[in-house]
Amino acid sequence: MEKIVVLGTGTMAVGIAAGFIHAGMEVVVLGRSIDKAAATLAEASRLTASLGPTSAPAAATATGLIDSWNEWQGVTWVIETVAENFELKRELFAALDARVPPHIPIGSNSSGFPITRMAEGLATRARMFNAHYFMPAHMVPLVEVALGADSDPALGEAVCDLYRRAGKKPVLVRRDIPGFLANRIQHALMREALALIDSGIATPADVDTAVRYSFGFRYAACGPVMQKEISGWDSMARAAAEIYPTLSNTAVLADCVDGIIKAGKTGMKAGAGFMEWPPEQAKAERAAYDARLQAAFKVLAMP
Repeated sequence: MEKIVVLGTGTMAVGIAAGFIHAGMEVVVLGRSIDKAAATLAEASRLTASLGPTSAPAAATATGLIDSWNEWQGVTWVIETVAENFELKRELFAALDARVPPHIPIGSNSSGFPITRMAEGLATRARMFNAHYFMPAHMVPLVEVALGADSDPALGEAVCDLYRRAGKKPVLVRRDIPGFLANRIQHALMREALALIDSGIATPADVDTAVRYSFGFRYAACGPVMQKEISGWDSMARAAAEIYPTLSNTAVLADCVDGIIKAGKTGMKAGAGFMEWPPEQAKAERAAYDARLQAAFKVLAMP
């Protein structure tokens, strides 16, 4: 049985631990307090029910303290999910560099700090990677395993194999670049969507409808490259010749988003974004979102 150590007690730690538990892997959750670690582990175990039945044997679980736990025998992967603070993560990696046996790979779920910077100057930085999940981490299949400047590519492939055994869909990002892979694609789409809203060509609701019910609908069945393999690259190239010169290439935030942020309208958590979000309406929309994710999860599990 493979043994995974998850450092941290936030939302991402819960989802990450749940995925490994569902796969039948032994999971240890380390926190700043035993109570927080125990609560994280309990919530992770509860979440596994939403992932459906599993034939994996029941996983052993345990908790401990980040600064003192030292039972590394049998551990195959260590991943940190502590607060998104560079100095905190840098200090944690320095401590792990000294404490974790050098054959065990170590990952960071950071979406903002490259592993090259976090591991700079550390003796065992070759076994350190970004391992970027997407929320909700227990359900979204993708994990981006990103190499730093000094990461061992072969070990990165081994980490990807581990995630495949855990039922995830890993990709190996072979160079340490901002946004890794998926977020770069996502932000390119968002930049154009916001430019269309700024120019008055479409409303926010129409942008969502256009994406969900056209190529977004198809992407649940296959990715953009495979879709063009099916439909033909020649037609794509003809359309690109017309469209590419007109696409937004701004390097600054769209006015429409800058305006609502300055007005304190940052989305559901603030009660408003582009739309108003009374608590009950926000609750209902989140529930609908979760239900759609559950349905998409079942579709993506198909061969």
